[in-house]
Amino acid sequence: MAERLWTIGVIVIKSFSGLFEQCHNSFNSQAWMVGRVTMEKDFTEGRKPDLPKPGKTFPRTPHVADKEAKSFAIAVDSKGKLGWDENEIDGDHIIELLNESVSDQYLQYLQDKNISYIFAGKDSIDFAYALSQLYDVFGIKTLMLEGGGHINGSLLHARLIDEVSILVMPFADGTPNTPTSFEVAAGLPKKAIQELELADVKTLDHGVVWLKYTAR
Repeated sequence: MAERLWTIGVIVIKSFSGLFEQCHNSFNSQAWMVGRVTMEKDFTEGRKPDLPKPGKTFPRTPHVADKEAKSFAIAVDSKGKLGWDENEIDGDHIIELLNESVSDQYLQYLQDKNISYIFAGKDSIDFAYALSQLYDVFGIKTLMLEGGGHINGSLLHARLIDEVSILVMPFADGTPNTPTSFEVAAGLPKKAIQELELADVKTLDHGVVWLKYTAR
C-alpha cells in the first residue's frame, strides 16, 4: 500500500513540474536566473568545484566564454562555490554572477570549463549593476527570475522586477517558518510595499491557477 501511495505521489509531482515547465517555456525570455542554493538543489546536485593549484591572477572583468550563445542560465554565486560538469543547462549557456572577493583559482576553474562570468560588487551583489552588465556584455534584455525567496526579495527591494508570475497549487501547508516568495534581508532599509496590478488569470490542469501581475 505504501509503495502504491509513493508511486501516485511521484506522478503528481511530475504533473506539477510539467506545468511549471509549460509556463516557463511560454515566456520569450533570453535568460533565467537562480541563486546558488536553488542551482545546487535542482541542477548541480551539490557538486563541488575541483579547483586547480594557485597560479595565475585574473582581472575582475567580465569573461565571455561563448560569443555565439543566444540563451543563458545565470547563477548568482557570489563567493564561487558551484561545481559544474558542463557549460550549459538544457542548451542555455551558463553565466556565473560573482563578487570581486572570489578566488583566482575559481576563475581559472570557470575558464577551464568555458563558463562565462561577470562581477557585480566587491563583497556583495549589486543587482542593478549586474543587470546592466548582462545587457552590455551579453545583450540580455529579458530575464526570468526563478530563484528562492532571498534572491527574489533582493531584486524586489531594488525595484528591478517588472512582472510577477505565480502558480497557485491546490495544497495547504501550515509548516512553521516556511519560506516566502520574497525574503528581504533584515539589514536593508525599509521601503514601501511594491504594488502590483493583476494582468491575467488562467486555470490550468490539476486545479492550478496561474496569476500574472505587473509592477506599478
